[in-house]
Amino acid sequence: MANDTWPVHGEITGPVVMIGFGSIGRGTLPLIERHFRFDRECMVVIDPSDADRRLLDERGIRYVQAAVTRDNYEALLTPFLTAGEGRGFCVNLSVDTSSLDLMTLCRRLGVLYIDTVVEPWLGFYFDAKADNAARTNYALRETVRREKAKNPGGTTAVSCCGANPGMVSWFVKQALVNLADDIGLDYREPDQDDRTGWAKLMKKVGVKGIHIAERDTQRTRQPKPLDVFWNTWSVEGFISEGLQPSELGWGTHERWKPKNARKHRKGCKAAIYLEQPGANTRVRSWCPTPGAQYGFLVTHNEAISIADYFTLRDKKDKVSYRPTCHYAYHPCNDAVLSLHEMFGAAGRPQPVQHVLDETELVDGSDELGVLLYGHAKNAYWYGSQLSLEETRRLAPYQNATGLQVSSAVVAGMVWALENPEAGIVETDEMDYRRCLQVQRPYLGPVTGHYTDWTPLDGRPGLFPEDIDRKDPWQFRNILVR
Repeated sequence: MANDTWPVHGEITGPVVMIGFGSIGRGTLPLIERHFRFDRECMVVIDPSDADRRLLDERGIRYVQAAVTRDNYEALLTPFLTAGEGRGFCVNLSVDTSSLDLMTLCRRLGVLYIDTVVEPWLGFYFDAKADNAARTNYALRETVRREKAKNPGGTTAVSCCGANPGMVSWFVKQALVNLADDIGLDYREPDQDDRTGWAKLMKKVGVKGIHIAERDTQRTRQPKPLDVFWNTWSVEGFISEGLQPSELGWGTHERWKPKNARKHRKGCKAAIYLEQPGANTRVRSWCPTPGAQYGFLVTHNEAISIADYFTLRDKKDKVSYRPTCHYAYHPCNDAVLSLHEMFGAAGRPQPVQHVLDETELVDGSDELGVLLYGHAKNAYWYGSQLSLEETRRLAPYQNATGLQVSSAVVAGMVWALENPEAGIVETDEMDYRRCLQVQRPYLGPVTGHYTDWTPLDGRPGLFPEDIDRKDPWQFRNILVR
């Protein structure tokens, strides 16, 4: 892809190693070509499937058909990561590869690293011998937190930098600043690394909780066949996270917990999990275009990291403030139907799994933002309203969902190049203004919307409900029971 109309944000002086070439890898590749100077001869893409090798051959980029495994990752990756004389960059967009082990290897070799999720080795998600606490994203995140505490500083490794987790953490800070301004609050914006300052600002604004509120309305040309799972991004990834326990950051304003809610005994203790799968757990939420909607409370790293980041503790280290935070995801209609089929078959995934690309979709958008609620102005949604039509104008090989992810990867890469010795970082800890500056050209309209909707609207209706009338924003009222 030519760089004549797009800004070049930096130079990668060493090799570029992309692990995984699925829907997100295909979409990220042309953006890397647009926005970075690098030696094409030192780039390699590693993936067990050669379905899209043609795209690499056309560009003169080396392809290695291999699965990265626990047994071979060091021997396989080290020669590629250390080729040449400059500093390399590992872009991990794969599944079933340990993010922790790969980032540890990269940091040991002095290679920059980025991923979109804390991914485990193959077998983690469906380990019948592990209890549900061990299968949570909380448990996965804690492994990275322990590594960060054990080996602070050093070569930058950006953890969980896609659309969500990733971009939405930058949206939270921008939305919080917008809210503070609109409320007329007298404040000073905290510095990038002033975690306590940001938590104090959120408490001062009066935010009780945050939904990562998303609605995907992209539609296909043909109806979905029976016994096939369709989605607008990784089916394998969606099924894996959808069958993990439902998880959410747990706020200090909550007065009630579901009977099947469980706490964690170790770590930051910012989250709880439910003894039920996330893709079979519904919550009430709101997005600008549809208004009130049901979403799935699928586990995501950002639900934990955002709640943890905005936690305040008193002098005795007791939590004095924390917002509730969780995903509220309404995927495309074909994915919803696919989930119903899967759970109707006792959780057995369909034998055919397919990511819908830009040629199969006819219209629609991915409306992805953050809903900050419980403050003086009730609720405020801030985010991206990216249409399929605009996606096609902006970049090749991806739909609206994919572009929100791939552009966040590029923004994270830019930040890492500009901050190469920041150690292991989550997106909550990065410069949100710089990252959004890089990413916004790919997000369509990025807008803020206030709403007077609450989860109590229209309730209790024709049937009795166990609701909390005193505080609309209790999780008791949000969870669909």
